[in-house]
Amino acid sequence: MGLKNSYLKKITKLILRSYLWPFVMTFAVVMFILLMQFVWKYIDDFVGKGLEWFLILELMFYVAVTLVPMALPLAILLASIMTFGNLAESYELTALKSSGMSLQRVMKPLVITTMVMSVGAFLFSNFVLPVANLKMGTLLYDITHQKPSLDIKEGVFYSGIQDFTIKVAKKDASKNILYNILIYDHTQRQGNNKVVIAREGRMRMSADENFLLITLKDGSSYEEVVSQQNKGFKPLTRTSFKEETIVMDMRDFKMIRTDESLFKDNYQMMNIAQLSREVDTIIVENATRKIGIITQVSKNFNLFSDSAATLERPDSLVQAMLNKKNWLEVYSPEEQKRIYENALNLARTNQSYININNMSEQNSAETINRYKIEWHKKFTLSFACLVLFFIGAPLGAIIRKGGIGMPAVVSVCFFLVFHVLSITGEKSAKEGVWEAWQGAWMATMVLLPIGIFLTYKATRDSALFDLDAYLSPVKKLFNKKSNEGTTDMQ
Repeated sequence: MGLKNSYLKKITKLILRSYLWPFVMTFAVVMFILLMQFVWKYIDDFVGKGLEWFLILELMFYVAVTLVPMALPLAILLASIMTFGNLAESYELTALKSSGMSLQRVMKPLVITTMVMSVGAFLFSNFVLPVANLKMGTLLYDITHQKPSLDIKEGVFYSGIQDFTIKVAKKDASKNILYNILIYDHTQRQGNNKVVIAREGRMRMSADENFLLITLKDGSSYEEVVSQQNKGFKPLTRTSFKEETIVMDMRDFKMIRTDESLFKDNYQMMNIAQLSREVDTIIVENATRKIGIITQVSKNFNLFSDSAATLERPDSLVQAMLNKKNWLEVYSPEEQKRIYENALNLARTNQSYININNMSEQNSAETINRYKIEWHKKFTLSFACLVLFFIGAPLGAIIRKGGIGMPAVVSVCFFLVFHVLSITGEKSAKEGVWEAWQGAWMATMVLLPIGIFLTYKATRDSALFDLDAYLSPVKKLFNKKSNEGTTDMQ
C-alpha cells in the first residue's frame, strides 16, 4: 500500500509539473498580447502628455487585472491540451493506462487544481475585479482628458496655453531659452488687441509648478485701448522694456485625479450584493413611476370631464344622457369646438407623457438586464474554466500532439467560439431578446455537451480524428456490394 501511494504521488507531481509550466507560460503570453492590444488602442491618448512612468505602470497593472477573465480560460484550455497532448505523444499516457490507471484518475489532480482555480476565479470576479475596474476606469478617464504637455516648436504658433498664443523663431531646449518671440495676449478677452515681441526669453516653472514664468528681454508691447464711450476710436500704445516677466497659468497641464465615487454606480464596478441591491432599487423606482403615470393620466381625464361639466347646460346635459342622445348636441357649435380642442390637447398631453415614460421604462429594463448579466458573469467565469478544461484535457489525449503548434490552433478556435457565443448572448440579453441568465450562460451551455462528449470519447480511446475509422465502414460496405455482384454474375 505504501509503495502504491508513493507511486501515485510521483504520478501526481509529474502531471502537475507538466501542467503548471504551460499554464503559467500561456497565461503570461496571453496577458502580454491583450495588454499590447490595449496600448495600441489608447496610444494616441498617451503620447505627448508627459505622463510619469509610475502612472503608466499603475494603469497597466489595473488593466492587467481586468484582463484576467479573458486570459484565464484560454490559458486553462491551452495548458490542458498541451499537457495531455505531450503525455499522449510520448506514450506516457499509454503507460499509465497499461498500469491500471484510467483517464479519470490521471485527470484527477488537474481536476482538483482547476476546481481550486474556479473558486479563486469567483472570488476574484466578485471582490477584486470590481475594484480594479473602478480604479482603471477612473485613471483612464483622467489620462484621456489630460492636456498634452508643453511643446513649443520653432516657427509654429502654439496655443496650448490658455489665453496665450506663442511663436518662436528658435529655441534652446537644454537651457530653456527662446529667441525672437511673438506672444498674443488674450487675457482681456478682446481679441488680438495685445502683442508682445522680444528678442530673447527664458522659461522656468514657479515653485509650486502651477505657473510658467517667461522672462523676456529687449522687447516691445503693442496694445489697442478699447474705449467704452467711443468704441470706434482705438488708440494704440507701445511700451518698450529691457526685461519683463509674463506669467502663464499651467494648472490645466497638471494631472487631476477624479473622485472614484463618480464611477462607482457602473455595473462593472459592483459585486454580487451591490448588483442585487441596485436591481431591487430600480424595480421599486419603476413601480413608483407606474403609479405616478396612472395618477397623472387619470387626473388629465378628470380635467377633461371637469371642463365639460363647467359649461352652462347641466340640466339639459342630464336630460340628454337620460334620453340616450348625443350629449354634445346640447351645446352650441362654439362650445362643442372648445370641448373637442380640450379633448385633443389632453389626449396629446397624455400621449407625450406616456411615450416619455415608456422610454424611461425601456432604459430601466436595459439597465436591469446589464446588472443581471454582470451578476451571472461572476459565476460563469468559474464554470467556463471547468468546461474548457474538460474540453482541453480529453482533446489533448485524443489528438496526441504536444508542443505549442496544434494545441494553440485548436485552443484558439474553441476560445473564439466561446468568446463569440458570450458576446452574442450578452448582447441579446441586453436588448431583451433573451433572459439575462440565458445570455450569460449561453456559451457555457453550448460548450458543456462538447466537453462531456470529448471526455467520453477519450475515456473509451475512440479514434475521434482518425479518418480511417470513419472510412472503414464505407469501404466494407462497398467491398460487400462488390462481392455480392461478383457472386451473382457467377
